[in-house]
Amino acid sequence: MGCGSSTPAQPPPSSSNSSSGGGGGPSAPQTNPSEAPRSRQIEADLQRARHEEESKIKMLLLGAGESGKSTIFKQMRLLYGTERSEEDLRLYGVVARSNIVVAARKLCSHLRSLGLEEELDREAKEMDELEGGDHGGMNCRQAYDELMAYLVDNTAGAAAQDESSGSNGEMTKDWVGQSPRAGLAANNDAKLFLAHHESIRILWQSNTMKQVWAKRSAVNIIDSHKDYLNDIPRIASPDYRPSTQDVIIARVRTTHVVMEKYRIDGIDFEMYDVGGQRSERRKWIDCFDHVTAVIFVAALSEYDQTLAEAKRTNRMVEALELFRSVCNNRAFSNTSIMLFLNKKDIFAEKIMHSDIAAQRPFCDYAGPTKDFDHGVLYFIQKFKDCLIDDEFNDSFIHVTCATDTNNMEFVLDSTRTIIMTDNLKRSGFLGAD
Repeated sequence: MGCGSSTPAQPPPSSSNSSSGGGGGPSAPQTNPSEAPRSRQIEADLQRARHEEESKIKMLLLGAGESGKSTIFKQMRLLYGTERSEEDLRLYGVVARSNIVVAARKLCSHLRSLGLEEELDREAKEMDELEGGDHGGMNCRQAYDELMAYLVDNTAGAAAQDESSGSNGEMTKDWVGQSPRAGLAANNDAKLFLAHHESIRILWQSNTMKQVWAKRSAVNIIDSHKDYLNDIPRIASPDYRPSTQDVIIARVRTTHVVMEKYRIDGIDFEMYDVGGQRSERRKWIDCFDHVTAVIFVAALSEYDQTLAEAKRTNRMVEALELFRSVCNNRAFSNTSIMLFLNKKDIFAEKIMHSDIAAQRPFCDYAGPTKDFDHGVLYFIQKFKDCLIDDEFNDSFIHVTCATDTNNMEFVLDSTRTIIMTDNLKRSGFLGAD
């Protein structure tokens, strides 16, 4: 493969070796002068390939599940890569619609578990008493009952399920349609969205649902999907084409190693994204060779949430332990490690009603409540405490919002500069500070 597959052609038999009169021994092999430039070119090509491989920047995104790694991966492509194809956009259209249905399922189930159905009844009664309300003949309780029957409890009859699945001609008029790459479950959920998007919209706009949303951390809903829920009519339109922001916040669980290549300012970069769930981490070891930099992503906002795969484990505690194991792994002893404390926007919103010190693992937090800066500094110190040595520079820590392209452009540009400088220092081309 590559340059290694090129082998110099064998020179033809020299005419001087042919039988001739005269006695002498066999003549020494002679190099065809015309082959010398070719040999030099091959050697130069091999040398250049080695240099390019050695100068390549290989970045590995690590962190727990749903921390924002894949969002950063998508931002990198948006900033430095190629545009999305129509096939890609159709995939993300299906995913966006599926994400809304997943969120609606969790919210409806959570509403019931919180015992807010009576509250919903009272609100529905008030809606019915209003004339000219924006509910198109359906109140929030009716919307909730429909969604529970079709999305949660599956109590709607088979015939009703088939009728609501959108299997009629409407799907053929829809630009997004279906995407084989999205998988069967996502395509089915996308069809359910088209059948029940109005019910989702009505319930989402209810005051009762606002109470449920405030307590969403208990059911691990993707916070950024609020943007989808606020824009349901656009996403339900037959002409819907996902926007850049729709693509950025789309949630697709990473179940294999994904790699993208970029050439930025004459330097080749490779970025690897891997699944963060516990079941996916056994695949990380395959990416550890010759890594230039690790970008470890942890979600600031998950200090009061538990893992989807281990309900008793606090997500921030999991991130801290994972960071400890990565930083102290011998495979990364000569590797730059960057820490991205992500979802700062959600953290700023959440601390207004969820006290850090009220969480058992973080009861030692002594800063003021509802204070963003103190909260961030507290968690930065928690991550620093994971290190065996004290060589972790503050310039290697970034507080980020991965869904904000402007923020990520600045952060990734700074990160790129730091990684290249640190790489030169490790190589001996720059003196250590």
